[in-house]
Amino acid sequence: MKTSLVTFLGRGEALLGTICPELMVESSPRPSPSRYSRLAMAALGGLAATTLPASSRADIYKTVDAAGVISFTNTPRAKSSQLYQKSDPAKPSVFMPSDTSPERFARYDGWIREASALYQIPEALVRAVIRVESDFDPRAVSPANARGLMQLIPETAERMLVTDVFDPRQNIFGGVRYLRVLANLFNGDLALTIAAYNAGESAVMRYGGIPPYPETQDYVVRVIGYYRQYRT
Repeated sequence: MKTSLVTFLGRGEALLGTICPELMVESSPRPSPSRYSRLAMAALGGLAATTLPASSRADIYKTVDAAGVISFTNTPRAKSSQLYQKSDPAKPSVFMPSDTSPERFARYDGWIREASALYQIPEALVRAVIRVESDFDPRAVSPANARGLMQLIPETAERMLVTDVFDPRQNIFGGVRYLRVLANLFNGDLALTIAAYNAGESAVMRYGGIPPYPETQDYVVRVIGYYRQYRT
């Protein structure tokens, strides 16, 4: 049975739009129109290329820059970088969100705005996804090995060209780029895009709508709730 939560949305909330050009990486030159379809297929994993599995290692380094901004990465950025959390390759790391500082909600505003503008995804939606996925804690690692602010699994991070999943900027741009890919795939349907971000695009296509998974259905409701909150 096809399930949809689009009816939960208000006027103007059901579509994210469909734009293939915005699949480009932020530092890449603008592709010619003849390359749009090929680029979309590549981003969706539609090409038959074989990719190497990403490393399961999840060492986290903490760096504080001259302005006092704290960042977490999986490689040391400077001499001042300190090992924050060491991973045992034989044991998958799980790090539940634990940052409770109010400042975390505004800490990544600049990068969220940049990624939102580049990939034409509403800022409110990006914030909603980050809130539900990691509660704005860039160190978060789930039992399913999803990592960082937007909880990218290694395979998705690799598809979205993210080389350091614990780098907040890379994670945000990779996650928003994936939202753009999903929005294109599902013709801008907000609910299906959110469901696919949680359960994967293949599950949404297989069920012809939001999959009948309690976790995914709850996820869609929560993200849409925060989306409306951030819009106002």
